Amino acid sequence: MTDLYPLFRPLLFAADPEAAHAATFAALDAAARMGVARMLVPRAAAAPVNVMGITFPNRIGLAAGLDKNAAHVDGLAALGFGFLEVGTVTPRAQPGNPRPRLFRLVEAQALINRLGFNNDGVARLVANVERAAYRGVLGINLGRNFDTPNERAADDYLVGLRAVYARASYVTINISSPNTKGLRDLQSEDALRALLVALVRERAMLADAHGRHVPLVVKIAPDLTDDALRGAARVLVECGVDGVIATNTTLERNGVEGMPHAAEAGGLSGAPLRARSDAVIRTLARALDGALPIIGAGGVLSGADARAKLDAGATLVQLYTGLIYRGPAVVTEAVRATAGYARVPVG
Repeated sequence: MTDLYPLFRPLLFAADPEAAHAATFAALDAAARMGVARMLVPRAAAAPVNVMGITFPNRIGLAAGLDKNAAHVDGLAALGFGFLEVGTVTPRAQPGNPRPRLFRLVEAQALINRLGFNNDGVARLVANVERAAYRGVLGINLGRNFDTPNERAADDYLVGLRAVYARASYVTINISSPNTKGLRDLQSEDALRALLVALVRERAMLADAHGRHVPLVVKIAPDLTDDALRGAARVLVECGVDGVIATNTTLERNGVEGMPHAAEAGGLSGAPLRARSDAVIRTLARALDGALPIIGAGGVLSGADARAKLDAGATLVQLYTGLIYRGPAVVTEAVRATAGYARVPVG
């Protein structure tokens, strides 16, 4: 089927970004309900890979942030992803930051967002997951509420973990968004260790109660120094988590200086993040030395970008901004580019 997204993108990009996202979701949901969504998207052959004890149909996933409330998983599943990650979700519903809070930097194929974990709360997300027909690999991304101090952050993550455990294929602990004040302080070694000890202990009890082990993954920022990355890697292995996502959005503005909206506060994603994300993956891969799988995210706008993440040391790849700029074709392209992948040794 011919890729129709380039025909519609000018109309979507003429609208406010959040309004455009809502309109796209409405159309995608309608196509899924009518059973025609899969007919509109070019398909790639299955390329399964086993990671964290989970069989992923292919290596390409949707990053968290696009479907915060798991309200559109059936439509998104039709796009050919090997896995979906929903959220970030917090224990209590919260509106996020005031609008406007999402900006396109079209010249750079980038976005800046300062959404601030806007979501309907974890109970609503779980209800949406239960209503969905999707039975594929589903990651659920957890955050803390904006008004929860870091000293009590573990309480929020524990509430989220208990709520989603029965429905998640894996759970991501998001401590790296730049849009919740103080959240990134949880990436320091002492704070990270304290948080993960509590979560891993709770996960063990939940695994006994539910009779299944749900992997825990930690999502980190691209703005950490190499020393901080190596320290985080030590803590992740020490605490017994199952994987790491590298990376979230960046506060840096390298490559977009002087462009419209470049001075807006928030996290930058898309093509300008690609090189830094790859560098973080390489540093983590050396530090982890195979102890944990890395899910690479940041700047994936082509099949070649997805392969570069694997070359850097990732095992799985996520995208979000690439879907906004390229449409569903980028998913198929990335799946094909990473099928049957054999890793090039990290230099």
